[in-house]
Amino acid sequence: MTSRNLVKLFWNTLLVGGVTTAIVGLLVRWHELQPFFADFKVLDIISAIVWLFVMGFLFSVISQMGFFAYLTIHRFGLGIFKSVSLWNAVQVVLILFGLFDLVYLRYTNFAKSGDSLLPYLAPAFLLIIVGLAVAWIKRKETNREAFIPALFFMIVVTILEWVPVLNINSSNWFYPMVIALLACNTYQILVLHKLNAKSEQERQQKTGQKVGKGKPSVNQKGKMKKSTV
Repeated sequence: MTSRNLVKLFWNTLLVGGVTTAIVGLLVRWHELQPFFADFKVLDIISAIVWLFVMGFLFSVISQMGFFAYLTIHRFGLGIFKSVSLWNAVQVVLILFGLFDLVYLRYTNFAKSGDSLLPYLAPAFLLIIVGLAVAWIKRKETNREAFIPALFFMIVVTILEWVPVLNINSSNWFYPMVIALLACNTYQILVLHKLNAKSEQERQQKTGQKVGKGKPSVNQKGKMKKSTV
């Protein structure tokens, strides 16, 4: 990927995280922020939105760190197992372990006596639904081998990125963070192949321009012209 498209990926993902966190944060914390809107306290409203944007930027940076870390791990995995199918099988096992730990550890650490298991299953179902949808789109736009890696990234890597809030079980940031992470991760995984293709086209265009500035070629009629390749 060219540096230009890499910078574009960074800023766009940053914006996705900020906007998503601001919207979800306003909805989740509406009971706290509603008086500001009712009394039309402009400064308080702006301060709250800016704060949510800043937190969204932080979530976006965490997402991008996880994304590039997974790209590195994915290459190592392919190199170690020497087989796409075997590496995908390992990732499926890790997906199952990740989902089990997400439900079991949160339930054992935070559930009170008599609490239902259903609220602790909801986040896992959210990750599964979003992960399957994103992985299916990725497979459709690239190839079938991309399904499991995309699913692994959307589930396991998102859980790892979500750990800071999972550890404290903060109700104010629980869903704003995970939805921001899912939005950023979805954007990155679905735009990666497009930016790679665009980067390749840009490199080819630069190469063609360099060739075009060199020795002119001869067309079929014997006239001289510059190469456009």
